[in-house]
Amino acid sequence: MSYHDLSYWLSTVDEPLTPRPTLGGDADADVVIVGAGYTGLWTAYYLAHADPTLRIVVLERQVAGFGASGRNGGWCSALLPTSLTGLARRHGRDAAIAMQHAMHDTVREVGRVVAAEGIDCHWAYAGTVVLARSAPQLQRARATVLEAREFGFGAEDLALLGPDEAEARCAAEGVRGGTYTPHCATVHPARLVRGLARAVERRGVTIHERTPVTQIRRGAAVTPHGTVRAPVVVRATEGYTPGLPGQRRAIAPVYSLMLATEPLPPATWAHIGLVERETFTDLRHVIIYGQRTADGRLAFGGRGAPYHFGSRVRAAYDREPRVFAALRRTLTELFPVLGADVPVSHTWGGPLGVTRDWTASVGYHPSEGLAWAGGYVGDGVGTSNLAGRTLADLIRGAQTALTALPWVNHRSPRWEPEPLRWLAVNAGLRVMYSADDAESRTGRPSRRAETFSRLLDS
Repeated sequence: MSYHDLSYWLSTVDEPLTPRPTLGGDADADVVIVGAGYTGLWTAYYLAHADPTLRIVVLERQVAGFGASGRNGGWCSALLPTSLTGLARRHGRDAAIAMQHAMHDTVREVGRVVAAEGIDCHWAYAGTVVLARSAPQLQRARATVLEAREFGFGAEDLALLGPDEAEARCAAEGVRGGTYTPHCATVHPARLVRGLARAVERRGVTIHERTPVTQIRRGAAVTPHGTVRAPVVVRATEGYTPGLPGQRRAIAPVYSLMLATEPLPPATWAHIGLVERETFTDLRHVIIYGQRTADGRLAFGGRGAPYHFGSRVRAAYDREPRVFAALRRTLTELFPVLGADVPVSHTWGGPLGVTRDWTASVGYHPSEGLAWAGGYVGDGVGTSNLAGRTLADLIRGAQTALTALPWVNHRSPRWEPEPLRWLAVNAGLRVMYSADDAESRTGRPSRRAETFSRLLDS
C-alpha cells in the first residue's frame, strides 16, 4: 500500500511518507497515546510544552495522518456537532456560550502554532460561507443566525447574507442568500498533521509507526511488538475506535468521501469566486463541503456512503463509485461553469467518528489512568486542538477554563447492538436524502428532517 494514494492531501505532502521505527519491545513512559492523528499529536504537543520532562510515547497503526487527519475537507472551523440550543439544554446557557467561545479561540490557536512551528499547511484564515439555494435553506439560514443572536453572538461572528453578498463570496447556481462566519481557516490537512508530528518530535516525543495497539488497559497499551507501560493511557482513535476490545459500540464509523479536480484556470475561478479561499457548503440535509486549494483545485466532499454492518472499517470502503458520481453531479449543479466533464484528479474517503448522541467529548479518569477524546462527527480539525489542550490540563491535574467546559467527561450512550445499529444509521441517511428530494420538489421544509434533527439534538 502506498500512503500517498490515500488522498489528494497525502499525495502532496512535503516529505516522503516513510514509516517511523516500529516499537522494538516493552517500554516505559509517563504518558502513552494511542493514535497519531490530530487528537493524539495535539495532546502530545501541549503536554510536552507544559512539562518537557515527561516521557511521551505515541503509537500508530500505520503512519501519522493515516486516518481522517490526512483525508478530511481541510476546514479548521469553530463548528460543533451539537447546536448551542442543545448544549444549553444539557448544560446551561453559560456553558454553551463558553464552549462556542473556546472554539472561536481554537481556530486562532491553531494558526498561532502553525506560524510558530513553521508548518507549511497552506493556512488561509478566510472563514466559511454557507449558501442558501432554496426557500427552506434560506429559512434555516435565518434560524441559525437568530439562534446565534439569542446566545449573544453578533454579526462579527455570524452574518446573514443577502443574495448578492453570498454570491460575491461563492457564485454557486441559484444562490438566494446564506451566512458567513470568519471563524474558519482553510488548511492542507495532511501537511498540518505531518508538520505537527515533526513538531512533537522536536519536543522530545517518541512516535512509533506501524505499531497497532491491540488492547488498552489500566497502565498499559499492548501491541504485537511489545507493551508500553505508563500511568496514563490516552485513546485518540476516533473512527477506528470500534477495532479495540470493548469499544465496538462506542463510536459508529461513518464514511465521508471526497474528490479533487485538476487545477482550474483563472477564468473558471473568476466565475466561482472563493477569492480569499473561503470554505463553502450549503444548507441541504446531506452534508457537502468544499474549499479552493492553494494550487487552484476544488476539493469537494460529502456524506452519503453507507454505514457498514458491525462498524467495520476496510480500505475497500474508502472508494464508492456511486458516491463519487453523485459528488461530480452535485459539483456541476453548484457550478455549471465546470461542465459535465469536470476533470477530477483524485478520489478518496475514510471513516469519521459519530457518537450515539452526536456529541464530542474529552475526558480523563485519574483513578484508572485512562483518557480519551473524539466523536467529532467530521468537525475534528479544530476541535481536536481544543481536545489536546484540555487533555493536557486534565492529565496534569490543572483546573482551568478548558477543564470546566461542558464536554469534559461527558459519556455518550453506547450505540445499539447489530442489526439495530446498521438499520438506524442507514435509515437516518435515507431520511436526509429523501428530505432534500422533497424540499427540491415542493419548496417547503421537510418535517421529517426537522423531526430527525430534533432527535439528534435532544
